[in-house]
Amino acid sequence: MTTTEAPDGRRLTTRGAKTRARIVTAAAELMYVKGVGATTLDDVLAASGVSKSQLYHHFAGKDALVRAVVAHFGEHVIQRERDALGHVSTIAGLRRWRDALVQNNSLRHGAYGCALGSLASEVSDHDDLARRALAELFTEWQKLLTGVLRRLQDGGALPPEVAVDQLATGLMGALQGGYLLAQTARDVTPMATSIDMALAHIESLAAGHVESQERRS
Repeated sequence: MTTTEAPDGRRLTTRGAKTRARIVTAAAELMYVKGVGATTLDDVLAASGVSKSQLYHHFAGKDALVRAVVAHFGEHVIQRERDALGHVSTIAGLRRWRDALVQNNSLRHGAYGCALGSLASEVSDHDDLARRALAELFTEWQKLLTGVLRRLQDGGALPPEVAVDQLATGLMGALQGGYLLAQTARDVTPMATSIDMALAHIESLAAGHVESQERRS
């Protein structure tokens, strides 16, 4: 019999893994749209089509299911960002990354915000395990931004004295703040403006570096 390993270390049959995935996917979709607090286990049962015994076979309760949803969204978001940022080494590349995020969110009129940010706002105060998992995901996302900015610096586009870690923190803050503003306004424009302001600061540092080099020459 073919088995796979669940995130909690338990061995699952192929059928069991599919059932677990169906539960997590249904819960993720509900929590993304309705919010964690408004999503009940009965909602998840109805959406996934599994029995109560199947749900409790895989998850001890709602907190465990929420943590699985965090992992589910985290895997999706981080893989998307790896694909988008992994080889970016120019400001134009950062602009294309910005355009893709804004365009994707505009399809929903900014209604749902960032999946990870929305989860963080709901669970961080009462589930420390979920909070730590989300913190690790945000750290990994920010490291991808730091990598882009370091490549810009190594390529001479940014001055060597610039703290790229701090720039990445500012860019992540602009992104997450933009998601929140777009979510509350039901309009993607604040998100676009927020990221644009952060990128404009990076571009000003690059332009100043070019001017400084030209004066020296």
